[in-house]
Amino acid sequence: MRAGWILMLVAGVAAGQELAQAPVQLSLKRAVALATSPEGSTQVQLAGEATKQAQEQAAQARAALLPDVESSFTDRNQTVNLQAMGVAEAIHVPIPGFYLPNLVGPFTTLDARVTGTQSVFDFSSIRRFQASKVGVAAARSDESASAEQVAARVARAYMAAVRADTDVATAEANVTLSQAVLRQAEHLKQAGTGTGIEITRARVQLANDRQRLLVARNQQRSAHLQLLRAMGLRLDTEVELTDKLEYTPVDARMLEEARARALKDRPDLQASERREQTARLAASATKMERLPSVMAFADYGTIGTGFDSALPTRTYGISVRVPLFDGGRRDARRGEAASQYRAAQIQTNDLKEQVELDVRLALDALRSADEEVKVAKEGLQLAGAELAQARRRYEAGVTNSLEVTDAQTRLERARDNQTAALYNYNVARIDLAQAMGKAREAIGY
Repeated sequence: MRAGWILMLVAGVAAGQELAQAPVQLSLKRAVALATSPEGSTQVQLAGEATKQAQEQAAQARAALLPDVESSFTDRNQTVNLQAMGVAEAIHVPIPGFYLPNLVGPFTTLDARVTGTQSVFDFSSIRRFQASKVGVAAARSDESASAEQVAARVARAYMAAVRADTDVATAEANVTLSQAVLRQAEHLKQAGTGTGIEITRARVQLANDRQRLLVARNQQRSAHLQLLRAMGLRLDTEVELTDKLEYTPVDARMLEEARARALKDRPDLQASERREQTARLAASATKMERLPSVMAFADYGTIGTGFDSALPTRTYGISVRVPLFDGGRRDARRGEAASQYRAAQIQTNDLKEQVELDVRLALDALRSADEEVKVAKEGLQLAGAELAQARRRYEAGVTNSLEVTDAQTRLERARDNQTAALYNYNVARIDLAQAMGKAREAIGY
């Protein structure tokens, strides 16, 4: 009975280890979701931290408009040299034989106090706070743009890995076909209608196909590692890709609206426009430093030589600050802020031109890839029909194996062409979606 439990335990552990080593089922949508999660790609994490920094900077700018309240308690024991301060000579006591001592003390002073200041009118601080809020919006747009870039990069890496898987499957199919042709040549040789050179030719073709299979498997491992790196996962993770290279037509209406949607939805363009607005507000804040500012202040507390002798005292008032001359520092800051605003405008205009270029190039690539898929599909059908006819002719003794080998080579090339065409088409769809700022939407995430 005990031995049975031990066997069951060993079997359970073995099954658990086998389950733990099972490859992860990974679709394109899940790959993008993992990469764009807060704990995913390094680029997404850094963009998230940049947004948090912008939020804290906005909180600092807002603090300049809120009350500043502090409390303090001082327990001080001191002596004072009245002669050094000029007090002994300045005060004449009209009592004969009485004079002020040069050194007073030691004595103790206790001071418990609450102080506060409040900005009443400071237009420069208000503008800086407005600029900081726009800066938070720009940081969020940058975060969205980073997620778009990561999604597109992961999608391309996923498609490259799928292509590598397809290349391996194609190479295996070519090896299977070469083995079938070799068996056919050996069968005809045994039947007396074939020759030894035909068997040698079939073996050479089989060796070449096996060599291509080894290369394809090495490229497959490399593509999977590149995908894991793009997703930010451990490189020893085993994955099994569930999506395949497919032809999915693009909505014609989307193609017509591609440029307008890109100018509206591209998060990097939105971020650039908000940075331009931030620079404009910052330049305005610098100009407003020349305006007077008003601040209220107050303090209240008790002071004395001890707790029993402490008396309440207070201070309150209004402070008006009028800038007059600072050596030209404000003018220099204003010129610098104006230059930064102009630079932000130039960057935004340049990015708009880049967006239009990206859309045009993506549309051209997509149209070209669409034609490639159609031509490759037709070529594959013709190559398959040619090989079938060549094998029937070879089986009937009408021709030799050279015709079969040529047809087999053309079929392998047609398979490679179809894989390349489907890969280029899917990458072109990703490029167009990224150019429009809709990479995650196109993937379905």
